Amino acid sequence: MGHTGWMRCRDGICATALSFAMITTACTAVVTPGTAVARDSVLSSSVDPSFVHGTDGGDTDRLAATAITDIQAFWRESFPTLSGGTWTDLSGGVFSADTIDQKATPPPCTGRASEIEGNAFYCARSDSIAWDRASLLPVLRDRFGDAAVVLVLAHEMGHAVQSRSGLTPEVAQADPRRYPTILVETMADCYAGAFVRSVTDGKSPHLRIDARQLDRALSALVSFRDPAGTPQSSASAHGDAFDRVSAFQDGYQQGTRTCFGMTVTNQRFTQRGFASGKDLATGGNLTLADLLGLITPDLRGYFGRIVVAAGRPWTAPPVTQTDRTPTCSGADQGPAAFCADRHSIVLGTRGDTPALVSDIGDYAIGTLVASRFGLAALAALGKPVRGADAGRQAVCLAGSYTASLLASPGPTDLTLTPGDLDEAVQLLLGHDFAARDVAGHATLTGFARVSAFRAGFREGHTACGV
Repeated sequence: MGHTGWMRCRDGICATALSFAMITTACTAVVTPGTAVARDSVLSSSVDPSFVHGTDGGDTDRLAATAITDIQAFWRESFPTLSGGTWTDLSGGVFSADTIDQKATPPPCTGRASEIEGNAFYCARSDSIAWDRASLLPVLRDRFGDAAVVLVLAHEMGHAVQSRSGLTPEVAQADPRRYPTILVETMADCYAGAFVRSVTDGKSPHLRIDARQLDRALSALVSFRDPAGTPQSSASAHGDAFDRVSAFQDGYQQGTRTCFGMTVTNQRFTQRGFASGKDLATGGNLTLADLLGLITPDLRGYFGRIVVAAGRPWTAPPVTQTDRTPTCSGADQGPAAFCADRHSIVLGTRGDTPALVSDIGDYAIGTLVASRFGLAALAALGKPVRGADAGRQAVCLAGSYTASLLASPGPTDLTLTPGDLDEAVQLLLGHDFAARDVAGHATLTGFARVSAFRAGFREGHTACGV
């Protein structure tokens, strides 16, 4: 906070740039049709990867080949209703590259295999998709699970959908104001979400993805966000974590037509550059003490206006700190708690709180404290503060408050800086703290927590049922 992956398509290539540069190997058994699969596997059955150019026949290429097969099956059915045309499978095929092998045959649109290290891409010139099986797919599987591989390949197939719909790299480059990179990549994220929804609905022939696997895959998408401070006008802009997860969720929840209809006029991108040298130097992060000093009066005012506008009295809850885990009536709400019995908010200063600030950033705590003020507002409005709906409303209200910071500075001159929304998404995906009710119970998945936050952010507090 402060005061007032996937690279640009070029030369017919739309590529996925991995944001972490490590090489690991996945430790899973080779899956063949009819065999048992590893616990995190998304395969209900698999296909023979022999159609993949350059394949080593291993389990990573088997996963990728199965994903490609089901993704193309999805588009054979869905594409005609999207554009009125007929889907044609990739004419140039798919390629697996061992980027460690200096003698490996390079895939299309490249001069040598090592050029795509850490990447997957769609090559429009040859209508093909290629991936790095040495240092991309194994890392994805190891860090985020097999569903992350499916998401990445579904994104790349999204670029093939664009080409078949007339949005080729040449068209985009000829009219960058109408088709900026961030819009092109947002559409591909959206198409990926539409496909993954078909998998979670049980409509995919060979794939299955459960709620836990979906959350892990979204964490992979978050890791592919642009560096904080990247302007959305950048030729390489793909979106911050909020933009990318939002696009995926739009496709997942609303379907392919929403993706197809995305334009620069109907998309509200949150990614932007740093407004000051100070924010650039600090990465937009405040110390915990400065954060609390600024955000607390701002939260009191924001939620007070909501409660008073509803005709109810508002007494702002005091915010106190403790070096112990805050508990209210024995309930564990996490690092921050709303104590309904004494109408106060308590923040623990040790344990999870400094870890969240260190690992994620200052607005992880900002989001969390905002959700506790959301519970306080529910209590003032005479609404339940226990149960799954209370947790959802608390997260939603944190989203509506966050949008108010982006719209204009409040009385304390507190604003969002680049990276703050990414920190909110990381908190919500990785932790259930913000969705806990006063009894410390949370039932929402990470996907649902982000969705609730987005509802408040996009539509305001009325979308939260208050």
